[in-house]
Amino acid sequence: MTRGRGRGRTIWVCQQCGFESPGYYGRCPSCDTWGSMVETFLPGKPSGSQRASSGAAARPRPLTEVSSAAETRHQIAIGELNRVLGGGLVPGSLVLLGGDPGIGKSTLLLQAADALTTSAGSVLYVAAEESAEQVKLRADRIGVSGHGLFILPETSLDAALEAAEELRPAVLVVDSIQTVYVEALESSPGSISQVRECTSRLMQYAKRARVPVFIVGHVTKEGVIAGPRVVEHMVDAVLYLEGERFQQYRILRAVKNRFGSTDEVGVFEMVEAGLREILNPSEAFLGERARNTPGSAVVVTLEGTRPILIEVQALTSPAGYSMPRRTVTGFDVNRLQMLLAVLGKRAGVRLGDHDVFVNITGGLRVAEPAIDLGVAVAIVSSARDVPVDAETVLIGEVGLSGELRSVSGLERRLQEAARLGFRRAVVPQRRGNGSVSVPSIELVWTRTIAEAVERSLSAPMSARTPAGEPAPE
Repeated sequence: MTRGRGRGRTIWVCQQCGFESPGYYGRCPSCDTWGSMVETFLPGKPSGSQRASSGAAARPRPLTEVSSAAETRHQIAIGELNRVLGGGLVPGSLVLLGGDPGIGKSTLLLQAADALTTSAGSVLYVAAEESAEQVKLRADRIGVSGHGLFILPETSLDAALEAAEELRPAVLVVDSIQTVYVEALESSPGSISQVRECTSRLMQYAKRARVPVFIVGHVTKEGVIAGPRVVEHMVDAVLYLEGERFQQYRILRAVKNRFGSTDEVGVFEMVEAGLREILNPSEAFLGERARNTPGSAVVVTLEGTRPILIEVQALTSPAGYSMPRRTVTGFDVNRLQMLLAVLGKRAGVRLGDHDVFVNITGGLRVAEPAIDLGVAVAIVSSARDVPVDAETVLIGEVGLSGELRSVSGLERRLQEAARLGFRRAVVPQRRGNGSVSVPSIELVWTRTIAEAVERSLSAPMSARTPAGEPAPE
């Protein structure tokens, strides 16, 4: 369908073989794939006036002539969000925020928009899913003043960008990308072609106007951003807000960030007044820990530059059916299967006829291998009904041959444990560990998972190494 000179046209393209057609086919005539034809907008050639208004075309230049001056970032009065973004919001960046329904995405962005009105300037909030009155009710509930914050209840992206050109805000928020649409495409909002075209136009606006843009994205039942994966490649940063809807803690994690590290996480607590920053996550995650309970162990995970102490809970019970269950929350089930196999083969703890449940408290999802030892010890503690010492932390990766492998940032982890009052740590024994010195913690150096399990549960005095004393070679 032709849209006129300079406006482009729409065609249908097969996502499997690239076949193009002016009309829709249920099955691609080229590769016989059903449902693969996607409506695509092809921009037309710009007219002379449009070329003049767009400025001169970019020309190649030597890399040595490109300025490397650091970009001035907009500081948000939400420290945890600043941390995940890499130190602030970069002008001209396009940030995609995803998460489960009701997890707090709109709440977080409304709080961030209100904070940015002080540090950056006016903010335009395009509410494509709610009316202005609904946004106002949420703002009153979470204490958002609204000075410098403009609300636009609009689903047409063309109209929203026109309003942004007229208002010239310092920051643009679009909630959400699946509910806005481009009038040039005939497909419904949320379709693959609409989501891709809307993201492309927002990216062009952000780069041209040097305005940071936040967009909210719905997620599928698998927990990934709905729509084509090309959207995640187009944006500058992809953030996920994680957590259980019925738990109070929320974890903000970056899976892509062109302006900073993807290892940092932000921790929030959902309260009546919105999302509140947790400045000391370790104390929050261990606040409800029951001491001297079988099946409970404390581990130290390193999220970016921040060590966080969390509690690992495990429960074992005789299987009621022929196929024992392996259930995890916040941990990889395949990693659990591997740890159970290592415990059975290398430590003599066979749980093939037992159900095993593992839970990372607080709603945190941890993929770091450094918590392997804590998970394994918690499982054995539950199986033997023997508690782990309440003042002991466990750090180490478990290998397939039953050996314990060293982890990065060991001294930093131990310092965080000492700050919270822990007095003993079971750690892997490796060359170079002798340089680790945390005076207030007794270090128990272990080589294998079997040795670590026995020392963690029995803790004989002869197994301890005085603080700061080099590990035996």
